[in-house]
Amino acid sequence: MSAPKRFFVDKIESEVLLTGEEYRHAHTVLRLGVGDEVTLLDGSGREFSAIVEKSEKGSFTLHVIGEKPTDREPGADVFLLIGALKGDKTELVVQKATELGANRIGVFSSRYCAAYMNENKLERLRRVAREAAKQCLRSRVPEVEYFDDFAGAMSASEGYQNKLFACEFLEKSEGEVPDMGASFCLVVGSEGGFTEEEFALAKRSGFLGISLGKRILRAETAAIALLSVVMYRAGELQ
Repeated sequence: MSAPKRFFVDKIESEVLLTGEEYRHAHTVLRLGVGDEVTLLDGSGREFSAIVEKSEKGSFTLHVIGEKPTDREPGADVFLLIGALKGDKTELVVQKATELGANRIGVFSSRYCAAYMNENKLERLRRVAREAAKQCLRSRVPEVEYFDDFAGAMSASEGYQNKLFACEFLEKSEGEVPDMGASFCLVVGSEGGFTEEEFALAKRSGFLGISLGKRILRAETAAIALLSVVMYRAGELQ
């Protein structure tokens, strides 16, 4: 028997009304109905068991029958900043970053960035993060945001303990990837990479330049690889 399907809601009470996109997915795609059990998530780190009590046009009424904590959220606070990528590559990065345990994902525009963002694309990325969180059994959806310039992305990194900047024109890393840190901010560029001026700004913002080896990686590969290394060093993949 498969595990109950998972849905994110704003607030948990004894009875919860499931509407909008989550309702449409439950009703139209999953074909759920009265009597089916589901798992509800409100971003608190807990999971709530509920039963579909009533089905009406455009909504399900769910009766909450229990709750439990979950241990699937990462202990390390990781913020991934990625330059906007062409096609659906940004969606791929958001999906995999969610699975790997990023708590926050920022997409930014930079000097050599050829892709663009708008509100529809940003909302699409947030849906991708939500669906990925359900798939990998997370209890929280990473925050997904957009910065329309590189300086704004750098300002958003303030307060993170460890800052790593993947730079394709570095011959070698300026230091080791730290382990077991409380928080990390990681930066990976778009297909066009970075300018020397952008790297200098990152240095002034406290970032450590990191090389990802002798081979030039595609931007989406670089983002997933760096995040994987950091999550391993932070003890999240062990």
